[in-house]
Amino acid sequence: MEPENPISTTAISPANFTNESICHDLEAWNWLYTMQPAYMLVICVLGILGNVFVLLVFCLHKKACTVAEIYLGNLAAADLILMFSLPFWAHNVANEFNWHFGPVMCRLVNMGVSMNMYCSIYFLVLVSADRYVALVHALSHGRMRRPWYAKLSCIAVWSLGVLLSIPTLSFRTVQYISQYKVTACFLNYPNRAVELACDILLMLLGFIIPVSVISYCTWKIICALQRQVMDRFNAVNTEKKATLLVLAVLVAFLVCWVPFHLITLLDILLRLKVLHGCLLINVLDICNQIATYLAFSNSVLNPILYVIVGKNFRKKVKELLEQISYRKNKGSGSTRSQTSSTLKTFA
Repeated sequence: MEPENPISTTAISPANFTNESICHDLEAWNWLYTMQPAYMLVICVLGILGNVFVLLVFCLHKKACTVAEIYLGNLAAADLILMFSLPFWAHNVANEFNWHFGPVMCRLVNMGVSMNMYCSIYFLVLVSADRYVALVHALSHGRMRRPWYAKLSCIAVWSLGVLLSIPTLSFRTVQYISQYKVTACFLNYPNRAVELACDILLMLLGFIIPVSVISYCTWKIICALQRQVMDRFNAVNTEKKATLLVLAVLVAFLVCWVPFHLITLLDILLRLKVLHGCLLINVLDICNQIATYLAFSNSVLNPILYVIVGKNFRKKVKELLEQISYRKNKGSGSTRSQTSSTLKTFA
């Protein structure tokens, strides 16, 4: 998923200009130039602060991260990649889609956005699968929930994110488009077949398949929680706390990302001529913008959910603060002891 603009589709690129370009109402895009840059910068600042905070808690805490925390930490890292990409797009939109950072940054920035989408949803697949094993198959498959396996799984997800972002590296280009008098960073597919194939790949590997796995795991998790009688002080209760946080993160992800993928599906149907009409093209253009930035907001929500819903995370924050306070007091106490010893020596 990448931010789009009225001149970024192959239907109106210099190589593939068609009569569909007359459908694009550029007046409808004027609101973008003031509202969206400010919005992107706000979520960028909040997202960087929140996700850096999450990573610091996981990395600096004296106890090793659990499997679920390894996945959630990598999810925070994926969100940070997106946050560092947004200022470039904010500048781009504010300058009416004139790209000032060259072709290399055009590809890298959009690769970061694409990797966030793929990596985020597959980290959620991993964390939902972990909750599924913890609650449904704790005895038979418990050995699978080891930090070493979790780290290998994270490496696999990052590798998949890079692999699925290859179309972005290949087809993103910077080119002056005389029709609109802009130097734009846009997806310039060689033909409609390649464009359609990339969008279908996005739908299948970026949403339908992972969401199907997540939905199955979530259903089994909820059934397991309903069957089990929770005791306040047993190990299952600990798993329940972690599971509630995971379910909250999953719900937030779906709320933020489902609209975007629905718009993508409608856009595919439009290109297949199943749907048609200038009004629909213009509506989808605007809806794509709204859905895209709603999806970006998910990177800000996750750290907030950790604090609100994650009891174990709040406990880690408290323990980390106590750990830091103890080190400071120990250091100052050591300094006072050395000073006192020095004074006695010279007394």
